[in-house]
Amino acid sequence: MSRTPVVGVLALQGDVREHLATLRELGAEAVTVRRPEELAAVDALVVPGGESTTMARLTARFGLLEPLRAAVAAGLPVYGSCAGMIVLADRLLDAPPDQVTVGGLDVTVRRNAFGRQVDSFESRVEVDGVAGGPVHAVFIRAPWVEQAGEGVQVLGRVVGGPADGRIVAVRQGNLVATSFHPELTGDRRVHALFVDIVRRHLAEQAGVDAGNGRGTS
Repeated sequence: MSRTPVVGVLALQGDVREHLATLRELGAEAVTVRRPEELAAVDALVVPGGESTTMARLTARFGLLEPLRAAVAAGLPVYGSCAGMIVLADRLLDAPPDQVTVGGLDVTVRRNAFGRQVDSFESRVEVDGVAGGPVHAVFIRAPWVEQAGEGVQVLGRVVGGPADGRIVAVRQGNLVATSFHPELTGDRRVHALFVDIVRRHLAEQAGVDAGNGRGTS
């Protein structure tokens, strides 16, 4: 019988409570992560929306930057929404020259691509892998993906308007990122997609351990 996945939410800044509540509604054990030892105890991580430059500074200050980079490189499933997309990007545009990222996603992300806070808006986005029709997407000072590498799967694009065709949802292996905030709408389907990735990752790990003689009967 598979165990309940433990999904951390990076709780340094941003809309942490909404992610925790959504993950718990989906049957995951959701916990806050502020320290390296807490990161080491989770099966996956959500990097919430917020202010990406503040988040980057706090991640370094709390000693989490290098452990996060190592965890992502080792295959830890991570979902980033809005600012979380910026944190996971390998390359940034319109960012302060000293802004660092965790990286892992082979994408170039443009910060505040849709404009300032007053330009925030809501739309409907079709997301590959999410059944049941378009996702209700909330964009708040949102980034978009300017360029995606060959190994990146584009999950969703804006349809219509001046940003038509812009990439707003991507996946690369166990990493998922969206420009928008599904945690603010009550639509749990993007989180459900991520939790399913986490469960599959745990099942694969259990299979490897069993094959190496470390499984339990």
